[in-house]
Amino acid sequence: MRITIFGATGNIGQRILNEALQRGHTVTAVSRNPNRPKDLPKPVHFQIGDIYNQEDVIRLCRDQDLVISATRPPAGDEHELADMTCAILAALAETGTRLLLMGGAGSLVVPNSGGTLVVDDERFVQSPWRAIALACCEQLAICQKHPQVNWSYLSPAASLVEGERSNNFRLGKDELLIDNNGDSKISMEDLAVAMLNEAENPQHHQQRFTLAY
Repeated sequence: MRITIFGATGNIGQRILNEALQRGHTVTAVSRNPNRPKDLPKPVHFQIGDIYNQEDVIRLCRDQDLVISATRPPAGDEHELADMTCAILAALAETGTRLLLMGGAGSLVVPNSGGTLVVDDERFVQSPWRAIALACCEQLAICQKHPQVNWSYLSPAASLVEGERSNNFRLGKDELLIDNNGDSKISMEDLAVAMLNEAENPQHHQQRFTLAY
């Protein structure tokens, strides 16, 4: 597959990129910075572009099989996530390219809570992370209003950690997955596995899905 990744140099994006390369896909990494990152693997095609610019997204994604967005705005600019999401969805409505979005856990429902969202439960989202969690909730809502785009939205477990590629996790849809100790956790490495599994074998057309151990 020909895959364009926005946010490929971030903690999660790097792992998604490496997983895609290991599976033999052709990867294009997009950055606003005109200088190719020194740690970007040589097989990766590097392109300059702005995910907030609809024309850039169209140019970079028109002939691709899949777009993956793992972009996050910096702290204090969480509101920009909505603009980014609107721009990429509008562009992909033009190109018809499939989209996988790395989202947030905030919009998941806490099990046995009567419908409480993760973003409103301080056990899972403490105050320093509430702004980005709310932004991710808005991001999902924006996706759900774009039926003309073939999107899938991955909400991770509540705790996203550095770890190992075990390929041993559970999948769900709209409810937070927790273990017997009440914890909700997944490694960034296994999140990348789940993302590429969905890329190669689509199961969640215009749906959100989640994962955890």
